[in-house]
Amino acid sequence: MEQQVHFKSVFKYAGAFIAWVIGSGFATGQEILQFFTSYGWFSYAVVFINLVGFLFLGKTMMTKGFEHQDEAGFDHYRFYCGKKLGAVYSWVIPTTLFLTTAVLLSASGSTLKEYFGLNRYLGSALMAMLVLAAYLIGFEKMVKIVSKVGPVIVVLSIFVGAYTVVRDASNFSEIGASAQLLAASQTSPHWSISAVLYLSLNFLCGSTYYTALGRSAASRSDAKWGAVIGAVVLIISIALVNTAILLNAADSSAFNVPTLYLGNRISRAFGTVFSITLILGIFSSCSTMMWSFCNRFFTNDKKKNRIFAAIVAILTFALGLFPFGGLVAVVYPLIGYAGLIFIGCVVYKGLKKDSKQEATIGEMEAAI
Repeated sequence: MEQQVHFKSVFKYAGAFIAWVIGSGFATGQEILQFFTSYGWFSYAVVFINLVGFLFLGKTMMTKGFEHQDEAGFDHYRFYCGKKLGAVYSWVIPTTLFLTTAVLLSASGSTLKEYFGLNRYLGSALMAMLVLAAYLIGFEKMVKIVSKVGPVIVVLSIFVGAYTVVRDASNFSEIGASAQLLAASQTSPHWSISAVLYLSLNFLCGSTYYTALGRSAASRSDAKWGAVIGAVVLIISIALVNTAILLNAADSSAFNVPTLYLGNRISRAFGTVFSITLILGIFSSCSTMMWSFCNRFFTNDKKKNRIFAAIVAILTFALGLFPFGGLVAVVYPLIGYAGLIFIGCVVYKGLKKDSKQEATIGEMEAAI
């Protein structure tokens, strides 16, 4: 029996769920361009597959996290993949988190340069320092911050997408003509592969964060509905931004930050607000990545852990000096392929019915 839903907690977890995804790629539009829009009309098939995938994988990871919140040494890699494969992924995933953090820092530099004219390297350095500060304040405080940032970005992204779709609806007939131009941004040879890679990218890297988010929930219902609402709102936002970029393919695809171009077309003032929001979005995702990576090392020695975090911030900044668009095109598909087996294991665990476990969960919830 499901426990009563606490709406305030659900929306907090939904916001935190969204915060993981809305970083560099989503907020800037570069990720949406490469994994969705570049396939033209088939981008909507990619959207649908991701709706199903985000609902199932998000709910599975967060509820499983809640179910094991009393296990101090719970290793979700081994839980999903078994002892041997889980041990492999326990080191593969931190590596992907490190690489993705570098991409996020590169994105912050590109955004600040394209809109404010700030030196790209300086922008990335400032973001690295802010992210390090967020890590040092602790997980619970960080969740409170990023859970507020996520919904703001989604609302603005939905507005940009909806406004652009209404204004440029006459351009729908030109989408087919832009196929060759968009194809240059494709991450894989077929749209179905791109759909699976996007799911793998987000849930391979996000597994540690989503598990921790579920473990911090007050009830299984809060964890489940936080994931469901977060997934639905996120995919709606992706669909609208995808459509907006499609309707302006010739111009928007030429920018490192397509959504900023679309925001500027609404008005210069809105573009300024949106650019600041994009930076906050990058910050939110980068902060969660930083926590997921650094929290694995020197956990019993606070001083060493903080020194390690500072070193990670410096190294990811150095890697993030490479061009943002190039990093997305290389790093993200690579991570996606690495996560395919892991995602398969999560799907298997999510579908597997364990009556004994379900009975235990029911007893635990009844006692709360």
